[in-house]
Formats: sequence, C-alpha cells, structure tokens
Amino acid sequence: MKKAKTYFSCQSCGYHAPRWLGRCPDCGEWDTMIEEKINEPSPSQVEYLGIDVTEAPLPITEVRLDEEDRISTCIKEFDRVLGGGLVAGAMVLVGGDPGIGKSTLLLQVMNNLGHLKKTVLYASGEESAKQTKMRGERLGVSSKNLYVVSEISLEKIIEEVKKLKPHVLVIDSIQTIYTSILQSAPGSISQVRETTAKLMYISKKTGMSTFLIGHVTKEGAIAGPRVLEHMVDTVLYFEGDRGHPYRILRAYKNRYGSTNEIGVFEMKESGLKEVVNPSELFLSERPINVSGSVVISSVEGSRPILVELQALVSPTSFAVPRRTTIGVDHNRVSLLVAVLEKKVGMSLANHDIFLNVAGGVRIDEPAVDLGIIASIASNYFDKPIDPKTVVFGEVGLGGEIRGISQGDMRLKESEKLGFTQCILPKANKKTCKGKMDIKLIGVNTVEEALEILFGL
Repeated sequence: MKKAKTYFSCQSCGYHAPRWLGRCPDCGEWDTMIEEKINEPSPSQVEYLGIDVTEAPLPITEVRLDEEDRISTCIKEFDRVLGGGLVAGAMVLVGGDPGIGKSTLLLQVMNNLGHLKKTVLYASGEESAKQTKMRGERLGVSSKNLYVVSEISLEKIIEEVKKLKPHVLVIDSIQTIYTSILQSAPGSISQVRETTAKLMYISKKTGMSTFLIGHVTKEGAIAGPRVLEHMVDTVLYFEGDRGHPYRILRAYKNRYGSTNEIGVFEMKESGLKEVVNPSELFLSERPINVSGSVVISSVEGSRPILVELQALVSPTSFAVPRRTTIGVDHNRVSLLVAVLEKKVGMSLANHDIFLNVAGGVRIDEPAVDLGIIASIASNYFDKPIDPKTVVFGEVGLGGEIRGISQGDMRLKESEKLGFTQCILPKANKKTCKGKMDIKLIGVNTVEEALEILFGL
C-alpha cells in the first residue's frame, strides 16, 4: 500500500506547504495551517462516479444543443436573478448569513419544481429527514417528487443520485459533506474543493442542476477556498438584516445571465414571499416633511427601484467627526462631503454625518450621488425636501452633475408611483423621450440643485 501524502493546508486561503508554518505566507493569517492527508485514488474510488469519461473531442460546430428552454421555478424574483430560469446542468452556489433564509428559499423552489414533475433530491447534512419535513409543513411543501435524505457522505449521495436520476440536486450545506478519499474533516479546504469538483463533474455530464448552500465567514465571504466560486456557474448571496423582514437575493456571478439583477423577498411565518413592487414597499413608511429624507431612483439590472435615503448631521465636540453609512459606499460619502465643503461652503468638519438607505437595500451606482448631497444639505439646514420630489445624478469632484444611464426608465417608475417633480442632470433631460406628467428640472452643478431645493 502506498504511503499517504501529508501536507499542511491553510484553512483561510487553501495554500499548501510541506511543513507546518505559524503564519500563512500567502494570505498572512496566523495559526491556520492544518495537517491533512490525501491518498492516491484507486480505480474503484473513481468508478463510483458511474459516468463514462471516454468522450471524444468534437468540433464546436458539431456540438448539439438541447432545445429545452429554461426551467421556471414559479418564483419570478428567483427566476430574474438566475437570468430567466434554471439551466439544465447549471451549478449554483447560494451563500448568506446564518438564519437569513437560504434553506427556506431553496425548499420552496424545490417544491415548485416537484409540482412541475421534476424529480428533486434534497440532501441535508445539517438536518434529519424529520426536521426537514417539519420545516416543509410550515412552508406548505407537498410535492411527491421532492425526495429528502439526511447524509454527509459524498459517495452515498452519489449512489442515491444514480438510483433516483433527479433533475435537480440540493446540497445543504457543502461544508458538511466529505469524501472518503481524503482523511481531513468535513468543511476543510481540501474536502470542500474535492466534493465540489466531483459534483460539478456529475452535473456537467448528466445535465443535472445542482444547488450548493455555502456557509459564510465573519467577514461575509463564502467559507472555503476562493476556487469554489470560480468552479460554479452562478454565485448568489442572500442579504438582509434578520431584524427586518426584507431579503435581497443578488447575483455576484452568472454565466447564464446578468449579474446586476436582484430579487426582493419578504420573510413571513409561511416562508419567503416575493415582492412584486419593491419601490412601493420601501417607501410605505417614509416620513413626510422631515429634513434629511429624500427619495432616490436606482436601477438594479433591468428593474428601477425607488428608495428613501436618510441623513443625520449633528455637531460634535470630538476632533475627528464620525462618518457612518449603511447601504452606500463610505468612501463615496467622504468624497461628496468634501465637495459640499469646497464648492458650497458648508462647514461639516465639526459635524457627525450618518447616512442610511431605508429597507436594508445597498446602492452601489453613482446615480445616488445627488441624493446623498441633497439629504445631507437638507438635514444640515433643517429644511425638508418636497415629498413628491425624486432626485438622481452623478456628482464630480468639480461640483458638476453628470448624466447617468437609463434615465427614462427611472422617470417612468417615479411617475407611476405619483411623484410630480424630478431633479436630474441636464444631459438626461435633453435625451428624455416621450411626454411625461412629471416635471423635469435639469441642473449642471451642485449649487443649482441646492438652490432649487432649498433656495440657497
């Protein structure tokens, strides 16, 4: 028998070393090198895949494509993030904080696929079959085509796959699965990488779609090697505060669609319910005639969303004022504060500034710049903004307001929700097509925008 190879693997980044090191030379983390053993796979260990590997190369012009369309999950928000539905043979990684609703969402999706006469195998390494059934009863899961197994051995899961031949496989979670080829513990870098590679091989050869639920680290990244995200076709993150009922499903990688789409869900006692009109929901509790509150128009993929941006500016006695942001880029806010001080003459060096996007949404596009400027100035001067006014536009370092993309789409959504006035870049006003009932006010500089809003 061949002697098992031994090496030390960093549990943070996956770096390999022949001996133990106190600090990983690749990522710089301390005390993360763990001893792992790997045996050379024998022919019997490879045969359990049960798939013919002798596939001859073909010219790309002769590769046949299936004429089947994407599979709809009957949840429009989920289909939107996937790019229009589930693709056969796709491998999807779903991450998120503990208790955010990853398993709940996938159990609801698998129940819908089961009702569409698709065979589904749900392999849970964290719950027993009875526990999954209890959760399924609360969610109204009743499909006979949804099979549940409580197993953490990859070899046994693959045996069930060979018997059942499911259309979709769910692994909950990938950090609990292990293969007997490796002697390291489940959840280690080697186990996660090896089990994912074998599941990916089976998915691509058989056309079985696979969902992997992944744990996250304290920094919010998916636990395990970074190669895990490179191997899969789609990476979805479930975002949201457990103190709020709203959840955002965002695609960070998608080989079959756009990565700009988001899905909005609301957590209820009976599970996750999709939110058809998130703009109306996010603005439902907006205070009226309160300084520091402004409505901004953002676009996530092909969907315009109107959200409320709140700012609080208060004097401070400390030498270094605080800049706290939730839902917007912290560095971008610091840049815009400097523009207000230089171009408008506002004295903000002795003021704390707090910014928050209501509803738990995160806005990353530059169109939010003018909204940040308007909310900070509104609270600083203690002058409320007209509640029927919406703003958007990018702000440059010279105080100029630049045009942004998809202006017509933002205006139509604002008009649909009853807004009567919009402050936008003049470049967008010139390119606006069609007649609208909303009043358009084009501005070129920050000074113009603040003069219109507050009469400065």
